[in-house]
Amino acid sequence: MKLIGIIKKAWFRSKIITIGAGIVLILLVLFICYSCSAISGQKNKTPADRAQVQGSADPDGHTASGSPQDLAGAIARLSQAYPAENAETDPDREAFVEDFWRWIFGEAGIPERLARKVAASALEGPSFIMELLMVLQQDPYTYFLVDKQHSLPLDYEPDDLVPLAVGAYQVSRDGLMLRRAAEEALREMAAAAAAEGVILKAGSTYRSAAYQAQVYEREVNNYGREAADRQSARPGTSQHQLGLVVDFTPIDDTFAKTPASQWLLGNAGRFGFSLSFPDGYEEATGYRWESWHYRYVGRDLAAFINTHFDGIQQYALQFIHAWQEQPES
Repeated sequence: MKLIGIIKKAWFRSKIITIGAGIVLILLVLFICYSCSAISGQKNKTPADRAQVQGSADPDGHTASGSPQDLAGAIARLSQAYPAENAETDPDREAFVEDFWRWIFGEAGIPERLARKVAASALEGPSFIMELLMVLQQDPYTYFLVDKQHSLPLDYEPDDLVPLAVGAYQVSRDGLMLRRAAEEALREMAAAAAAEGVILKAGSTYRSAAYQAQVYEREVNNYGREAADRQSARPGTSQHQLGLVVDFTPIDDTFAKTPASQWLLGNAGRFGFSLSFPDGYEEATGYRWESWHYRYVGRDLAAFINTHFDGIQQYALQFIHAWQEQPES
């Protein structure tokens, strides 16, 4: 494959390659072999629309890498700032960093601030790639990108949905369901919260595409289409269809001031949950702040999001999506 050839050429031409650099090389090659072989399998499992994600800006005003050339200089400098230990600067290595990482950041729509951070993490050692490999070994739906540009098939329904029952957590109504792993994690998380005097109450969970259509039309009728599009997903583009999302009650802005909200902000990641639509990131996520909307992504991915992407789920999922979309030649 052409990409692997580039990596081998870029790294093996270094005059002095330490053991640490060799480990990074091996992991990169193994990862790309793994990801390329997995792409076809992922497409078969999730035949969703794979339109490219457009560039965006983060709340700090940094322009996203929808214009990859803006990052070229920064990424090249990172190659010098974070070289392999004791290795001499190699033009081929810099070219690899510029071409490969710049392409990934551009496809992922990652803001320059985060692009610098991710590139630095990847160049410092093998831990970043190892963490990413662990994530990609999970159920693919835990990291599947579902947003306004990337949809699920309208007939998609998880085959392991289980009903929510009052126990460690509370429910607002009958009929709520989650995928088994998400329900088990919710139960564990709610028990930990209850031990600290905090009660978690689920108000909305799995929604079929047909039910989501009703929710969306109701929002349109009540608030108009423009306002509805800021706070309600169209059928096929809702994370709720994954069966991995919990909307905690009350499902409105007052939730942010509750003890449950404060507890979740500090603890949800330990149990594999991630806030999907944080405050100030509407341009990136497509939706206004929803302090109550948490997606189960698994502990490994939750840690990956919090460590490398400042807790912004959307950017991490766009990054993973770009990795999976690497051209094979």
